[in-house]
Amino acid sequence: MRKTFLFLDTIINKVDAKGRVSLPSDYRAIVKELSTEIVCYRSLTAPCIEGCTEELLDKLADDIDNATDFFSETQDNLTNLIFGDARRFGFDSTGRIVLTEKLMKHAGITDTAVFVGKGRKFQIWNPDNWAREETRIRAEALKNRPSLARKPEND
Repeated sequence: MRKTFLFLDTIINKVDAKGRVSLPSDYRAIVKELSTEIVCYRSLTAPCIEGCTEELLDKLADDIDNATDFFSETQDNLTNLIFGDARRFGFDSTGRIVLTEKLMKHAGITDTAVFVGKGRKFQIWNPDNWAREETRIRAEALKNRPSLARKPEND
């Protein structure tokens, strides 16, 4: 039976002048169990960095292949923006990764980063941007009261 994993919590860490930031210890434990690296890319929908294991990125590649025509513009756009932008990051003996200038600029990260667990993936935000986004999300959830529809089980 496959062990499940979830990236949880919201954790603030310092970023040094070289772009080094400590991956939260719980996140490192997940990465160590599943692989030796994480994969990060610029979010397509928010000013933040998306992070995940290579296993999840492989699932995303399958989902894109199954949902789009191989030669479609949609597939080209998605694969260019995700896989053409993604980069593997190993962490050093102290648990740090070195964020690229491109990723930091996209997310507006300077000296502090907020890691936001999102289940099978996580995001890295500028603290002020995350505070605004979290406020917006909570207000929307209170207003719209989200629900989860169950998928029908296959017989």
